[in-house]
Amino acid sequence: MRKTILITGATSGFGNAIARHFAKNGYDLIITGRREERLAAVKAELEQAWSCKVITLAFDVRDKESVKAAVAELMLQTDKIDILVNNAGLASGLSSIDEGDTDDWDLMIDTNIKGLLYMTRQIVPLMKAQGGGHIFNIGSTAGKLVYKNGNVYCATKFAVDALTQAMRIDLLPYGIKVTGINPGMAETEFSLVRFKGDTDRAGKVYEGVQPLQAEDIANVIYFCATLPPHVCVNDLTLTCLTQANGIYSIKNAELVKPKQ
Repeated sequence: MRKTILITGATSGFGNAIARHFAKNGYDLIITGRREERLAAVKAELEQAWSCKVITLAFDVRDKESVKAAVAELMLQTDKIDILVNNAGLASGLSSIDEGDTDDWDLMIDTNIKGLLYMTRQIVPLMKAQGGGHIFNIGSTAGKLVYKNGNVYCATKFAVDALTQAMRIDLLPYGIKVTGINPGMAETEFSLVRFKGDTDRAGKVYEGVQPLQAEDIANVIYFCATLPPHVCVNDLTLTCLTQANGIYSIKNAELVKPKQ
């Protein structure tokens, strides 16, 4: 029997790569995002390439009522979701705490924390009723170690880490796996969004390093999702070879250079 995966923020970056990887491996998909036309394009491409069933839901995870309405609509089309990937998230701005834009703060908190909570709250009852499931929360190395000017973004990803641990405890009696995936530097639209379309500034983030690619994250999630039923990866942090954590990389290697 084909399994079904629900992915938020599936029109680009990690979410899009995850959708492609699971479609290729025989899963049906539910993909969500704010851009309806891009969802439709992804749906058409995946259904043609892999003969999978793809349901699209266009809404903003920040809007609690929209999340409720979208899931209610979804329940008319399917009664089983095997995997939920809480992928929708972003960084907006890179300023010190005294110069931060409060609109940026609201955007990150509402998307990265509240959006994850709204989706999880609607999907978990279904997983409990069906006797199992697997939730992936996309965190970050920024949720493990704070970096300069990362303040609120880092705080949201620390919250994702805490919520992942809490979900694992709360859902333990119901056979629901919960896995936190914490990528380091990855070449997606992340920096372009953070710097609000400034391509020059976004491009400099990856100079001198070979960052992770979205497909790397998709591969890791697929591995975790296909382990034996009794095995749950609770927390996984991954970086490219040229990055040690959220602060140290080959770009500032002098900070960790061994003494001669």
